[in-house]
Amino acid sequence: MKANLRHCAQMMLALMVVMVSATVQADRKLLDQVVAVVNDDVILQSELEARINTITGRLRAQGTGLPPRDILEERVLEQLISESIQLQMADRAGMRISDNELNETLASIAQRNNMTLAQFEQQLVQEGVTYREAREQIRNEMITSRVQQRQVGNRVRVTDREVENYLAAMEGQGRSNAEYELAHILIEVNDFNDEDEVSAAREKVEQLREEIAEGRDFRSVAVAESDASNALDGGNMGWRAENQLPSLVADVVPDLETGTVSPVLRNSSGFHLVMVMDRRGGDKAQFIEQSKVRHILVRTSETVSEAQAEATIRDLYQQIDNGADFAVIAREHSDDPVSGSDGGNLGWVSPGQMVPEFEQAMMEADVGELKGPFRSQFGWHILQVQDRRQQDISSDVRESEARQAIYRRKFDTELQNWLREIRDEAFIEFKSGYGADSES
Repeated sequence: MKANLRHCAQMMLALMVVMVSATVQADRKLLDQVVAVVNDDVILQSELEARINTITGRLRAQGTGLPPRDILEERVLEQLISESIQLQMADRAGMRISDNELNETLASIAQRNNMTLAQFEQQLVQEGVTYREAREQIRNEMITSRVQQRQVGNRVRVTDREVENYLAAMEGQGRSNAEYELAHILIEVNDFNDEDEVSAAREKVEQLREEIAEGRDFRSVAVAESDASNALDGGNMGWRAENQLPSLVADVVPDLETGTVSPVLRNSSGFHLVMVMDRRGGDKAQFIEQSKVRHILVRTSETVSEAQAEATIRDLYQQIDNGADFAVIAREHSDDPVSGSDGGNLGWVSPGQMVPEFEQAMMEADVGELKGPFRSQFGWHILQVQDRRQQDISSDVRESEARQAIYRRKFDTELQNWLREIRDEAFIEFKSGYGADSES
């Protein structure tokens, strides 16, 4: 009898184990079901939920209202699709972000926010994001930024005549060095020959403008309604100097009161709204700080992998740190033929002349300090700031700033067009009731 009872108990225990196991497996299946196929990649439910949690935490921390769950889900899924397409392009091109480069970027982000890495990690936890998740998200953002620079940057050309016209217009308008923190909303129009689409888009943007004017939060509207790539950041465009305002808003923003929505603006992408969230500066600058810099560049190529390039630049750094002559090393090893032949000398460099990664390293370096290695779109660098000075703004500096401003305006427009193109060309199949349950 006892044996029979023991046998029954064992059977019941085994059945419970099987039932619990099945429940766990069912939950795991539900969590990791495929929600979309994107070319050779898939997007999982777990990825979608993790990204929604990240964005929700950030928006709440900013005090930005959240759209309904279904709208947020749709927008985040589209963001993941766009990211997947770009990451696959990067993978085919052999683009990688090393752990060292990622660690340096994370340290830099923490420093710019006046935090230690430990404080930065704690801030992420408060926003509902683990440090590991943040690392991988930032790695992906770095890769997609590099893809965009390579693909879209090749489309952008700035002519001397454009620079001359820009400088003449700036002088004629008496522009100041004021800076504006901007937010932006785009209601996209794919075909301006389609009167119904144009009419619907115009009606929508005018309705949104009216709601914002009556008190609806601009950033919340951007999250819920904007078709721009920065929608899930509340339409945030960051701080823009007056001479670097996008051409679409250059004539509107200086006269726009802080917190007031702009009139409806139109360009080839669709209809736009912009708001000045904050402003600073405005007095004429008399001097700028210039840095006398020399650098060494190691590029990647068909024969030099990312890992090989990084290993080479680290070896060169070590040689110089151990006493080797910077100029000699630059002449022998730098892949920048112009500066390399002159011992790496770039001369006096003004703010805005270099790509962001280079300028950041340059501004952080003390005079005489060997800085790097760090990565830019051109390859791996080490640099040394030899001196600094306060210098009157020259015509050469103004021309360089004008060229950069024009480039950025064109880049922003081309980026939006390119993102639309790669989305249209990709194979996308939605699963489990997501998207349109169709292929494109």
